[in-house]
Amino acid sequence: MKIELIKGDITKIKADAIVNAANSSLLGGGGVDGAIHRAGGKQILDECIEIRNRQGKCKTGEAVVTTAGSLPAKYVIHTVGPVWNGDEEKSSKLLANCYQNSLRLAESLDVKTIAFPNISTGIYRFPKELAGNIAVDEVKKFNSDVIEKIIFVCFDDENEEIYRKLLEE
Repeated sequence: MKIELIKGDITKIKADAIVNAANSSLLGGGGVDGAIHRAGGKQILDECIEIRNRQGKCKTGEAVVTTAGSLPAKYVIHTVGPVWNGDEEKSSKLLANCYQNSLRLAESLDVKTIAFPNISTGIYRFPKELAGNIAVDEVKKFNSDVIEKIIFVCFDDENEEIYRKLLEE
């Protein structure tokens, strides 16, 4: 698997799947979540409502999939990252689950390229360095015969710098 790093807007990335750092309601919100819902249109929200009606809220660390609406991707994989509360062990495990479950779901959909935002590092206040370590570790240890490329899409300079260093190691 090839790992790529891009600084930019995940809603503009051409990939089979983009990952949304969703909240448990799946109804859109701030940050990446709001941007994906706005750019992708009503179809994403409608499908999220169907998922909620079927299973209730999405638990932290879990992942669900919708089509991508008007985004340049086929799918949006919605995963709920942990809100940082200082419990490093528990929060780290939950964040690792976000990457593992998103990758497993992508594989089941025959996704060749998948783009990840910096899950939980915005309003959820997960320490960016720790989040970057978890993201890169989980992606590197995930073995797939299906997924060919993983793209980390960093919105800000700080995350881009963290990921660049981690990927050079």
